[in-house]
Amino acid sequence: MKSFYLLLSACLLAAGLLNAQEVPTFTFSIGGGFVQPVGITGSNLNTGWNVRGGAGVNFNSHLGANVDLGFDDLGISNSALANIGVPGGSVHIFSATLDPIIHLNPHGHVDFYVTGGGGLFHWYQQFTAPSVAVVPGYNPFFGFTPVAVATTQILSSYSVNRPGFDIGAGMAFGALGHGKFFAEARYDHIYMTGSHVDYIPVTFGFRW
Repeated sequence: MKSFYLLLSACLLAAGLLNAQEVPTFTFSIGGGFVQPVGITGSNLNTGWNVRGGAGVNFNSHLGANVDLGFDDLGISNSALANIGVPGGSVHIFSATLDPIIHLNPHGHVDFYVTGGGGLFHWYQQFTAPSVAVVPGYNPFFGFTPVAVATTQILSSYSVNRPGFDIGAGMAFGALGHGKFFAEARYDHIYMTGSHVDYIPVTFGFRW
């Protein structure tokens, strides 16, 4: 009987070690996609693009926490530009958030997960106009001569750091070692002074 209990204990220990090896302690992700502004934000900004990356820890196979970094680029809509009276403009949003993540099927070939948290968002907007710059050019016959090239003039710019939160869900699939490809959508909300910004980044990438 004593040998049986020793064997059982050894099997349980081995199973625990194998389970621990299935989930890496540290994780990272990288991806990109598009950004869809919603609500009043959608009336003032156009659909844009995003790049995202993150790193974190897995507490177990179902629960982890990540620090996510993001960059979102969105153009200002024609109606908003006409209302302001400028020909062009864009908005850049840098974000850094702490996001717990819950995996619903971590050991399957397809894993659904939910995530969300909050952090700091850096908002940078600029209004622009087409312009012409004169730069030196060189020709072997004529030598150095001034050349006019098209450029963009920044009429005004503004930046601010504001708090916000995000919440989303995604699907991870396939397997490359411990890594999986993923597709996810999040809802991001930024608390601005007297207003708010809402948009949905949709990201495709790889998570290890």
